[in-house]
Amino acid sequence: MKKLIAIAALLLSTLANAELPLQTDLPLKYLAQPAAEANKPLIILLHGYGGAEGSLFYVSKDLPKDYNYLWVEAPMEISPGRFKWFDQDTTQPEYDGLANDLAGSEKQLSAFVAAATVKYHTQADRVVVVGFSQGAMMSYEVGLLHPELLRGIAPLSGRITSALEAQLPAGKLAGNLAVFIGHGTADQTVHFTGATYAQARLKQLGIEPEFHAYEGMDHTLSEPENVDLKAWLAKILPPSQ
Repeated sequence: MKKLIAIAALLLSTLANAELPLQTDLPLKYLAQPAAEANKPLIILLHGYGGAEGSLFYVSKDLPKDYNYLWVEAPMEISPGRFKWFDQDTTQPEYDGLANDLAGSEKQLSAFVAAATVKYHTQADRVVVVGFSQGAMMSYEVGLLHPELLRGIAPLSGRITSALEAQLPAGKLAGNLAVFIGHGTADQTVHFTGATYAQARLKQLGIEPEFHAYEGMDHTLSEPENVDLKAWLAKILPPSQ
């Protein structure tokens, strides 16, 4: 099943890159669905290490059709067609990022979210960032440092980095940020404890995340997770009438 999901994701990514032109008018490069309409909920999708702008087409394929979608390319190139948000800090016991890389990518991503909100004529409370792996960690970065930019974040198979933890307040976080956490219990890349820690830390910040543990799932995406994400989005971000 996991192999089938990976193959489907790859095919959808290839199709995305073949059919949609890469946009360069915002602080990060991205793909946008054709005929994106103004004043609709805006979903911004962030790929993981080694991915590219179309890597999360699998996630968005079953999501509401009357939202606008942007698939963003990370700013650091690994090799042609492969990108990353940060280099891994190998001195840390868990998957983590170098502080300078995280700060640079967060600055660009926050600027991208603000600019995309203006370009697509929507409002901050109708914008959600969905990320996988490194993209999930970046969703925490922009969501927890700049909650005023977003309605919610959906980190899938990610964690709160050490650099971000050092910047978080001791008390409640301002705003009304909604959070969906999805993580496989058998994840050997970003361990499941990263998800449970994030859940507890968010509660300290005054945020009650919707938490989904996927039994036996490794560092990947799944159809049940997609179903849960779709239901969460419909709940916090009803399509425009």
